[in-house]
Amino acid sequence: MINYDNIILQPIQPAWLPDQIEAAMLRLDLLHPEISGNKWFKLRYNLDQARARGKTHIVTFGGAWSNHIAATAAACNMEGLRCTGIIRGEAPPVLSRTLEQAQRYGMQLHFISREAYRQKDTTDWEAQFPNSFIIPEGGHNALGARGCTEILALVSYEDFTHITCAVGTGTTLAGLINSAAAQQEVMGFPVLKGAAYLQEEVATLLEPGARAPWRLLHEFHLGGYARVTPALITFINTFYRETQIPLDIIYTGKMALGVQQLAQQGYFAPGSRILMIHTGGLQGNLSLAPGVLCF
Repeated sequence: MINYDNIILQPIQPAWLPDQIEAAMLRLDLLHPEISGNKWFKLRYNLDQARARGKTHIVTFGGAWSNHIAATAAACNMEGLRCTGIIRGEAPPVLSRTLEQAQRYGMQLHFISREAYRQKDTTDWEAQFPNSFIIPEGGHNALGARGCTEILALVSYEDFTHITCAVGTGTTLAGLINSAAAQQEVMGFPVLKGAAYLQEEVATLLEPGARAPWRLLHEFHLGGYARVTPALITFINTFYRETQIPLDIIYTGKMALGVQQLAQQGYFAPGSRILMIHTGGLQGNLSLAPGVLCF
């Protein structure tokens, strides 16, 4: 079951953080073994809306290693809902471990070509799957952002000067901006290359009362989505040895590496307090060969 008491705020002081700057990581990854990090927050109100409309079938979208697909399958299993994943690309001869896990939780996998996937937003999925409730890829809608506004309420966050998180669709970032205080800077680290469109994607999910300044930092994607460099692996392993916090290679690892580089460049003024959001997604590390990571 989902238990918010599993989440902790963990102070960290890695060797690269200047002594006059404090940092802590909000461990959303501890929420649930399969529905971890920000995924539950993006799903919960979508699932509530589905039930309110009398829908019994969830349809959503993602790739072969999608955290969202894995979490949706587990959440629907927990909630007693049927679910179908529209998967980008042709069916492979051997499923990824993510898709295997989704199938074990009862998700039906529906593979479509990459071209068809690019046109997915113009397809009438409800006609193909009667009595279904459609959740966009990554839970990117107003209901997903609404859930993410509740993340900061889990801890005392008012004394932090900066709030940082990785950005895929921008849904979680929007939720953080909606709930942050006016004196806090909310910083998003996109993991996709050439994602200038995220500025508008985030802005459309902001509530009228959002006051916190925010920015997207586009220079920390390391070459594009799911691109992994030796430097990233070294950083994640060192970070774990120093903090005992496992990071994922797709999202939080890149965000934390970005924070390190900014700290070394003097971006954060003395006295800054940085709240780093761990958005989970550790199942993505299963795409690596055994032994690459030290945890």
